[in-house]
Order: sequence, then C-alpha cells, then structure tokens
Amino acid sequence: MKPFYITTAIDYTNAPPHIGHAYEKVLADVMARFQRQNGREVYFLTGVDQHGQKVQKSAEKAGQTPQEFVDGVTQHFLALWEKLNVRYDGWAATTDDKHKRVVQAMLQKLHDCGQLYKKSYAGFYSVRQEQFLTDKERGPDGQFGEEWGEVVELQEENWYFRLSDHVEWLKTFIQTHPEFIFPEHRASAVLNALETSAGIDLCISRPKARLTWGIPLPFDENFVNFVWFDALTNYISFAGYMADECGNTGMPDFSRLWPSEAHVIGKDILVPAHAVYWPIMLHALGFTDEQIPRIIVHGWWNVKGSKMSKSTGNVIDPNVLADTFTPDGLRYYLMRDIATGYDADFSDERISMSYNKELAGGLGNLFNRSISMARKYREGVLTVGDYDDDENKALRQTVAEATPAYLDKMNGWGIHDGIAAAWKIVTHANAFVDSTKPFSLAKDPAQAARLDSVLYHLAEALTHVSVLLDPVMPTAMAAARAQIGWELPQGFTFGDLKWGLLPSGHQLGTPVPLFPRLEEKEKTAG
Repeated sequence: MKPFYITTAIDYTNAPPHIGHAYEKVLADVMARFQRQNGREVYFLTGVDQHGQKVQKSAEKAGQTPQEFVDGVTQHFLALWEKLNVRYDGWAATTDDKHKRVVQAMLQKLHDCGQLYKKSYAGFYSVRQEQFLTDKERGPDGQFGEEWGEVVELQEENWYFRLSDHVEWLKTFIQTHPEFIFPEHRASAVLNALETSAGIDLCISRPKARLTWGIPLPFDENFVNFVWFDALTNYISFAGYMADECGNTGMPDFSRLWPSEAHVIGKDILVPAHAVYWPIMLHALGFTDEQIPRIIVHGWWNVKGSKMSKSTGNVIDPNVLADTFTPDGLRYYLMRDIATGYDADFSDERISMSYNKELAGGLGNLFNRSISMARKYREGVLTVGDYDDDENKALRQTVAEATPAYLDKMNGWGIHDGIAAAWKIVTHANAFVDSTKPFSLAKDPAQAARLDSVLYHLAEALTHVSVLLDPVMPTAMAAARAQIGWELPQGFTFGDLKWGLLPSGHQLGTPVPLFPRLEEKEKTAG
C-alpha cells in the first residue's frame, strides 16, 4: 500500500510559535501515529518558511543576517516539537539547498513552456501581507482595513504566472472531486473566490533592489522568487520531486509518496494559497487530477471569541501550558476540545478541568486504583478463571464496541469523537469498580473467583485504552503500559485489539500517578 503522506503548513520564522502552531502540528502528529498503529507506512513532513520581506526586516531590526535570524527562531519551533512529542519524518526548511534547486528547476520548466511572463504593474501594496491589493480588498469606507497594515503606492516590473489559464480547470476539478477539501463545506469559499478572480495572474517575484532574501530566478538575475513557488513547493521538494534532475540525494521516492493524503492547514491559508495557487501550480507542471493532494482544513483557537493576535496581547504560549499541564495533557486538550475543521475557544478553566477531572480524576485514577487493588489483593498477579456474570459481559461489550467506533471516527478526522469512543471504556470501567466493589469482595473468601475476574477485566480494559489513546498521549500511555507490565508487540495494530491480551498469571507493575493532580494555584497557565 502507498505510504500515508501527511504534511502541515510550514511556519513563518518571524516570531516564536503560539498555540495555533502547536494545535496544527499535534493534530498532524496524532493522525500520523494513528495511521502507523493502523498498519500503514507513514511519511510526516513539517518545517519552516524562512524567506520573505518580513524576515529580512525583522533581521535588520535585530542587527542580524537573515540566516542568523531564521536559525534562531527555527530553534524555538524545533524545541517545542521536541517537547510536545511531535515526531516528523521529514523537516522542510526553505533555505535548504536541495529545496532551492527544485524551486529553480520548477520555475525554469514553467518559463520554458510559456507559463511565466514579465510585466510592469502599479498599485497599492500591503507591506504586512507582502502583496498588491485591489479594490475588492477595500472596506465599505473605501479604505484598506487594519489587517493590511501599512499600504503604499508602488510601481514595479515583476514576473507573473499564468494562473488565469487554469481557473476553469480548477472549478471543474473542485466540483467533480468533493473529497479534495475537508470539511467539504469549505469548497464553496474557494469556488466563490474563483468567480471573482477571472483574468488575474499571480505575481511570483520581487526585484532584488527591494528584496534580496529569497531564491533567485534562474532566468532573470535581477529578481528573486516570492512566496508561493518557494513555500508551497516544500510539499514536493522534500518528498523527492525532481530529485534526480536536481542532483538531490537521500530523498524519499516521490513516485511512492505522492500524492499527499493530507495537507493539514489553517482556514486562513486555504484561499487563495492552498486551494487555488497550489493545485493550479501542480496542474501547470503536468500533474494529473489523480495527483492533486487532499487538503485538511482546521479552524482557529480563539480567546473569548476573538482571534489570537500579537497586537491584542492574547497570544497563548504552548510552552507554558505544556509545563503546567504536561505535554500529553496539552495534547489531550487540543484534540478533545475542538472538532477538526471548526473553531474553538481556549479557556484556562476548561484546560484545568480536562486535566484534573478527565485525566487525573478519570483516566489516571482508574489506572491507579485498578492496579493498586490487584497488587493489594493478589500481589499484582492476574487470573482469568471461569467466573463470569452480566457485569463482566457488559464491560467486555463496551471494550469490543469501542475499537470499531474509534477507527471510524479517527479515519474521518473526527479526533475528538475518536477520543470519546475510547473514553466509553474509561467511563464504564470506573462505574464497574463502583458497582462490583472489589474492596468488599476481598473481605469474603467465597467471592475469590469473582474478585479475580473483576481485577482481570479492569486490567484488560485498561490495556485496550492504552492502545487507543496512544496517538493522542504517547508518553502517558507508554507509562500506563509499563504499569500494566505489557508492551506493544512489534507490528501490533488496532485490528489486533481482541479480548485476552493479558494471559492468566500476568504480573502487573507498580502503580504511579499518570497525571498528578494540580494544586489550585497551578490550575491556570497565565
């Protein structure tokens, strides 16, 4: 089977990462881990976008070269992904020479087939967004809004890509390929944008006199490539596209890897970058309809209904949250409290509740008391035995039903619903402890067989939970399996989750709190 190739947006290196960056990378990491555990080979690519005018200006302000500046900011991203256990297979840095060679080869190919041309243009230019604006960007008052920052009048010569040649193809493609964009309702915004962009081509360069921090055009030494044919190209350059032609060694086999099953991006860069520019760029390069990648669009984490912004001072630092609630506690919250494709509101109170009530009080307490009782009453040794009753059967049924429900939701990018499917075991097992009362059974020798059965059912149910929740909380679930005394066998997949993973005579480990409860004063992260 073809590897599952998953990518994220590459992060712009003009500022350190915030909670939105963390959410996207954890989302992709969870899906990558899920696919691997489901028996699929995976290639997960993420990285950083290191070129552009903002970087050049930020570097000048900091008294550094652009490369020194981006190297410093990149370290913040690398450190965060290490902390949050984001395990990627490929790292895309746009200053990498291998990437530069592919970008230049692509541009030369498009130039040679007449897809690029040079012209002079005069208009209003947004310094913040690094693009020319048109009248459709003006507000009702006829002015350009605050989101565009400083706007200046500019006239200059540049190179353009014949985007308009391919608009009709893209309209047809979107209408005949509903799976192209997830969630599907996002496609309407793309089609609306295409209706208003007829005849408009894409500026792909900047004069070196104005911007030096970019990849030089191979056919015109006075210009550097600008943004899109640099940043978007990472999805194929680091996957091995044109590797032989460019002399790039040690790259993945592009013919095996492409197309990507999932370009995971935020809704703010769907239109026009990923849903208009990118597929049209690929189409112009000769990619077939079957080779156009799928786009997975996630929403935003807002703060009290407002978008996070440095200007409003409401940016959330994921490092602080991970230090307070543990990296896995943060991963759980980010996956549990948002539906993929939609927005959610970040809340200090809610992340505290998810950690203390759901993780510490629900899951962690279940592990701790189940293993502790087995060690207290049976020295941690499990006995399968012949005893059975309706309560046992009901718990086994919940465990059996959890895996197919979990797989269905996870495969459809319903990560929050997948967690909920696995959590039904946690809820039922906690109720099972309360109803069977092992501490009472232990006092009655005549109930020995039933006590053995209860302790075994709890340990077996927890083993299943530790596998299902592993993509979301890999460190905590590895620790949970260590306490159970069971390791994931090599090649074990979700399809291997059948009742009876733990044999009779299995020795449980020592219970250690998976999620130590936070003191009241530590509940909020800032």
